[in-house]
Amino acid sequence: MENGGGSKRWGFGRNEEILRASAFSIRGILGSVIQNLNPDDTRPVIPLGHGDPSAFPCFRTPSEAQTAISDAVYSAKFNCYAPTIGLLPARQAVAEYLSQDLPYKLSPDDVNLTIGCTQAIEIMLAVLARPNANILLPRPGFPYYEARAAHSNIEIRHFDLLPESDWEVDLNAVEALADENTAAMVIINPGNPCGNVFKYQHLKKIAETARKLGILVIADEVYDHLTFGDNPFVPMGVFGSISPVITVGSISKRWIVPGWRLGWLVTNDTNGILKEQGVIDCITRFQNISSDPATFIQGAVPDILQKTKPDFFPKIINILREAADICYDRIKEIPCITCPSKPEGSMFVMVKLNLNLLEDIVDDFDFCLKLAKEESVIIMPGFGVGLKNWLRITFAIEAPSLEDGLARLKAFYQRHAKKL
Repeated sequence: MENGGGSKRWGFGRNEEILRASAFSIRGILGSVIQNLNPDDTRPVIPLGHGDPSAFPCFRTPSEAQTAISDAVYSAKFNCYAPTIGLLPARQAVAEYLSQDLPYKLSPDDVNLTIGCTQAIEIMLAVLARPNANILLPRPGFPYYEARAAHSNIEIRHFDLLPESDWEVDLNAVEALADENTAAMVIINPGNPCGNVFKYQHLKKIAETARKLGILVIADEVYDHLTFGDNPFVPMGVFGSISPVITVGSISKRWIVPGWRLGWLVTNDTNGILKEQGVIDCITRFQNISSDPATFIQGAVPDILQKTKPDFFPKIINILREAADICYDRIKEIPCITCPSKPEGSMFVMVKLNLNLLEDIVDDFDFCLKLAKEESVIIMPGFGVGLKNWLRITFAIEAPSLEDGLARLKAFYQRHAKKL
């Protein structure tokens, strides 16, 4: 038998599909941008690409949440395995938390705890997978849905969000795309990457469209209640009597703890359609062959949800509102980018890149690579979220750093502006 790699044929090797999916993920794309940073630039790097404000002191999670974690650990009650769907007290707490915004009460049996919102997405797409199935995804959107749908061999069909209409769903396109093999449509509200917040009437129309087409709605509400414009947050579950709704969410964004990895998958289905069709049973059975959140995190959930002081949330909203104002105003000073509508929620804004005003920029990716190298500013190129030659900017950082980053962005434009 030969030693080493040489001429021996081994039964394993690179999985090209995984490599491709990783390269086009948000982390993969931002990783490429970060690699282009100039190590000789002594200025601090300004992270306007990834929505994780936890590094900044002004976004620190409340002490009540930290105490809940330490109490759970030191109690020694949560060193065990948990049920695959989650500990009952934690599921009860999530049900009560979400029910505050609904016209009916959720049961703990409607709640499945997950390892962040991403695992909730994985579970739902795995459950919906069947021969010839397709799913309707928003463009722009969160590319994790595309990656997981492809992994589950679900055909992806995109409907547009309309920038001229505050990024509302193109419902005519949804109807045109759907057929007898369409399983679901996904909405993200408040919006990532657009910073939009859907109005009540628009959400109702989405539910009515889903009922007409015989599909369920997966409502990604990981940014729930992070709204600071004219439109309040309305959970899609309000319309669970019109069409079945699966809500996915987490404590990651509202409590500023994305690394704690505690999320949920919740059924809003007052007519029992999901149970009748066997979807609920499939979700539970999938979790039997999956993993679950750390038990001590689950043990802390009731206190996190119930004991966080009410003044914490307005403080975070005010910081985001001021940051969104700064971002929107400074963008207007940079001719090569245009913001179609002021962000009203989440932590992001989409801006259109006008390449005609730039002398030596090929596309949005080239723009972000050169910006990183010349100004140490990280921005997400729009192609990664479905819109080529757009940019996704996060404003969830401290105000002085945001001002600095946008000033550098303006200087970058001035350096590369086309000479008239």
